[in-house]
Amino acid sequence: MFFLQTLLSFLRDKSYRNLLLTTLLFLGIGMIAYYHFEGWSWLDSLYFSVITLTTIGYGDFSPQTTMGKLFTLGYIVIGVGLILGFINSVFLHFKDAKNKL
Repeated sequence: MFFLQTLLSFLRDKSYRNLLLTTLLFLGIGMIAYYHFEGWSWLDSLYFSVITLTTIGYGDFSPQTTMGKLFTLGYIVIGVGLILGFINSVFLHFKDAKNKL
């Protein structure tokens, strides 16, 4: 119940909601780019985008085309900061909600 209440309060907050939408939009941009540049499936493109931006980097996929490699350079520079900001915001929101109990 705590998780659901915290999640709903997170979604009600405009700044958190905007950060979530920006993060989802950025993942969508990555999906579209890898789908077109690398010819990967939509699922593989999403998977690679998430794995790359969370800095996990399993290594099972990697861009092979010049455009894919160039896109990935910019995608990482911008996206890692965005994802880390999102994760930090979620953590702080849950921490604040827990402290209010």
